[in-house]
Amino acid sequence: METLAETSGIALFIPKVYDIVWSLIILVVVAVFFYKFFLPKFQSVFDERTAKIEGGIAKAQKDQEAARAAKEQYEAQLSNARVEASKIRDDARAEASHIVADARSRAESEAAQITANAQRSLASQQQQALVSLKGEVGALATALAGKILGAKLEDPGVQSSMIDSMIDDLDSGAKTAAK
Repeated sequence: METLAETSGIALFIPKVYDIVWSLIILVVVAVFFYKFFLPKFQSVFDERTAKIEGGIAKAQKDQEAARAAKEQYEAQLSNARVEASKIRDDARAEASHIVADARSRAESEAAQITANAQRSLASQQQQALVSLKGEVGALATALAGKILGAKLEDPGVQSSMIDSMIDDLDSGAKTAAK
């Protein structure tokens, strides 16, 4: 008896016709079942994902446009801020120079006023010193005249008139010397 392997070497690998027919029938049933039930669900999932992706792309483009617009607005605001900062800086410099000029003019006017007050005070002190000096010179002159005349001029009226005449003589001599 021959063994099965000995009689048909390659025929062993080729299926019988009834196996091919039943396999085709099962394949067709599975394909129809897959086409009817699974393929629409897969298609709806694919369509849903496609819509999400397209929506995401559209949203990303919209966000990108919004970001571009925000960037342009930011750059415009930054430019305006720089211009405004420059104006503020220039105004501050102008105001500072104005303040310095005002302070300088006030200081100069105060210095002039202080100088004028000092000159008036000096003139007043000079006048007081001159009056005091005239009084002392008069008293000395009276004492000297009294010694020269050999008598004291005890009458205050005489002393006063003598002092006044001497002062007048000194004043007229000083005025003629000044001319």
